[in-house]
Amino acid sequence: MNSEEWVKYLAEAADDKKAQDLVILKMEGISVIADYFIICHGDSEKQVQAISTALRKAADEKGVTVHRMEGYDQARWVLLDLGDVVAHIFHREDRDYYQLEKLWGDAPSYTLEKKLL
Repeated sequence: MNSEEWVKYLAEAADDKKAQDLVILKMEGISVIADYFIICHGDSEKQVQAISTALRKAADEKGVTVHRMEGYDQARWVLLDLGDVVAHIFHREDRDYYQLEKLWGDAPSYTLEKKLL
């Protein structure tokens, strides 16, 4: 599975848990951290945890190691390092505060409806 297929697979897993305002940022050539970022939010701590768990299970199903998972217990900003993809799952209030999409504003952004290049 290439990076583009992988990020789409993960985004669909998050979407299945009703992730809100899901955005995919293509980070190739912009950051050495990952090829893609997924940014989304949930409306409650339980939903943030459910989205995070769904992504971890999606990785397990494909035999991909979750290199790191931070923030799960507090469920305000969960960060998952999934190799070529880093997922940021926020609580709505924290997403509004940190505004990662603006920080990485030079990265091309996509949604599940708008195809990746």
